[in-house]
Amino acid sequence: MLNNSINFTKSLTYLRKYVVFLLLMCFSLVLSYANLKQTTNSSSIKKIIIDPGHGGSDGGARGKYSNEKDIALAISLKLANFLRKNLPDVEIILTRETDVFHTVGQKAKFANAQKGDLFISIHTNSASGGLLKTFIGYETKTYYVKKGKNKIKKTKKVRKYKYTHLPSNAQGTETYIYNVNKSEQRLEAANEITEDYTEDLDSASIAEIDAMTEKLENDPSQKILARLLTQDFFEKSAALALTIEEEFKKAGRLSRDARQRDKGIWVLQAVTMPAVLIETGFISNKEEEDYLNSEEGQNQLCEAITKAIIRYKNTLDK
Repeated sequence: MLNNSINFTKSLTYLRKYVVFLLLMCFSLVLSYANLKQTTNSSSIKKIIIDPGHGGSDGGARGKYSNEKDIALAISLKLANFLRKNLPDVEIILTRETDVFHTVGQKAKFANAQKGDLFISIHTNSASGGLLKTFIGYETKTYYVKKGKNKIKKTKKVRKYKYTHLPSNAQGTETYIYNVNKSEQRLEAANEITEDYTEDLDSASIAEIDAMTEKLENDPSQKILARLLTQDFFEKSAALALTIEEEFKKAGRLSRDARQRDKGIWVLQAVTMPAVLIETGFISNKEEEDYLNSEEGQNQLCEAITKAIIRYKNTLDK
């Protein structure tokens, strides 16, 4: 009976210690996330990374006379100037300023090393115009029936068609964010930077927590914090994407809306900051291609994006 009482007392003591540990872990999590939110919100945006899509050996989409990589670079360089003029306190950094090739992994690594507050990737879109099938007459085809010595040669007339590639009439802008529900790499990227904030906690508390978290798999507190951070990035990215498309509409551009995507935009899921990918227009449409290559068109796009970023920044500042 005495042994049972002692065991019960030990179990109760252990349970109390475990509850205290859980409370400490939750408290640390709240403090860490609060510090993170305060860091990102109070200082708002101090550094913006602009990524001109493609480059070098990767030309991207091709129009009648121009490549996506060149348009993306031209717009990005102009956008950097627009932002520097309108947001003089914000540092603007480009992933490339010349016609060079970087993998999306290199771009993400560069952006993360710069510790940017916002990632803007500039691209042009492309779409097929379809095929026109035109009947142009008949042709004679030869075929055989039976086999071996019994093989008989025959002919027949078949319809012949001409196929013509039609020009694309797709137009307008799209702004993409990564689908947070399908972003394992996004979570891993966010998980890495949570360590920067948990290191600021009281060292004694960390020592106590570390001793017990060895029994827990994958450090659940950091995993939860990473998920909170990922959701924070997603919400901010979505807010910016919607604002950009609103400004495009005001500028007279046809907006195809802000969208989520989980394929083809790996760089957005790998950067540790809110991120959007802007499709500025359809290079496959001759009219759009002219617009995208024109000084007027590029300036209009950059002005709209700049206004959207200023609106987004003002919202965070408030």
